[in-house]
Amino acid sequence: MKTMTRWAWLLALPLAALAAVGDDYAGRWPLALERGDGGAYRVVLDASVYRQMQSPGLRDLVVVNADGAPVATAVFPPDAPLAQAGDSVALPWFPLPGDAGAATLDIAAISEIATDGSLRRVELRGADAGAAGDNGFVIDASRLREPVVALRFAWLDAEAFDRGYRVGASDDLRQWREVEADGRLLQLRNGDRRIVEDRIVLSGVRAKYLRLLPNARQPAPLALTDVRAELAGHVAAPALQWEELRGRRIEGRDGVAFEYALEGRFPVEAADVTVAGNSTRSWLLESRDGADAAWREAASPWVAYRVDSGGQSSRSPPQPLHGLSRDRQWRLRTRDGSAIEAPLLRLGYRPETVVFLAEGQPPFALLAGSARAARPVSPLPQLVDALRTARGKDWQPAAATLGARQAQAGDAALQALPRADWKRWLLWALLVTGAALVAGFALSLLRKK
Repeated sequence: MKTMTRWAWLLALPLAALAAVGDDYAGRWPLALERGDGGAYRVVLDASVYRQMQSPGLRDLVVVNADGAPVATAVFPPDAPLAQAGDSVALPWFPLPGDAGAATLDIAAISEIATDGSLRRVELRGADAGAAGDNGFVIDASRLREPVVALRFAWLDAEAFDRGYRVGASDDLRQWREVEADGRLLQLRNGDRRIVEDRIVLSGVRAKYLRLLPNARQPAPLALTDVRAELAGHVAAPALQWEELRGRRIEGRDGVAFEYALEGRFPVEAADVTVAGNSTRSWLLESRDGADAAWREAASPWVAYRVDSGGQSSRSPPQPLHGLSRDRQWRLRTRDGSAIEAPLLRLGYRPETVVFLAEGQPPFALLAGSARAARPVSPLPQLVDALRTARGKDWQPAAATLGARQAQAGDAALQALPRADWKRWLLWALLVTGAALVAGFALSLLRKK
């Protein structure tokens, strides 16, 4: 019984440690996965997450699995190639008749092509219509203007299978070039679990038509329900999002200034000033991370204006910052501010992307906001680079989306733990050790007597 109790305590220790992970974070965001077999996922942060975070390096953010254990997590800048997915476009497809893959059979001769180059139908003329099995199919990509980096398929639920296909490309349905020698589609089952590979990666193919021919004879055709082309992603950064701050007027020896407080750790890269009505004024923007830090210039001095005339409004463009800043305190200074109230300060940022590895069982959740926890360093950037090398430069983790914020440990997680007084603990340890030694000597003397 004592042995069982000892093992129960040992097993409870890691469970208690896992539970403590959630207790260190203020908020929790459930994650909805685009697909269940993505392996790695990306999720774009929103304002609610930034407002919760305390660390300037975004270290108080981690993804956990269903057991509450943290998984490998990393934050990527908004202009990283994997931050934005390319477009996904549904394409028409046409099953090929028997022997359509033979070199002697002209697919163009059995196809009806519209004036814009799109396929209307593929019919049997001279081929064996009754040929059983999977004869492949043709995909109409004539309306695409961007390279195809992958094909994704959906099919009716079927028994387990593993099929290889040769992928060819053509602009006239007569001359074909091979672009993938062994693209695989598979579906495996083990009880309630299922492994699905529904995607064939291509190396940026530009062609009007794509043809898939089976590498081996199959007894029945694949019952496709949808074919989609994944286009090359755009590296262009997303549009700026804005946080609007209302400040207070400060009059001091250096003149009039307006101070603002930014809640959270937004990656600010631009600023804009809004004043009611027609206005023009020169501004200097400064920032700092706390009241004990010195103000430093955040952007070059600029003139912000607004002119309303004839039903139209003209405004000055946003002012870029010297560099990305996550400071919490901001200050606007102007030479002539004697007769104005605090203007509206708008700070622009681009949301960053979190990538995580699906370790353990779903559902997964993002935890953020802590003054006592820090995300461990993971080799995810190196893993992403390796996967992009192996699967093509346009490979991207599957998408995940943030759910509504849920309270976790709340404000308690935002309070730093008190520093341990190591001198006091050392003194107590010496006293206890000395007492133990004295007790040991005393027992030794008693035994001798």
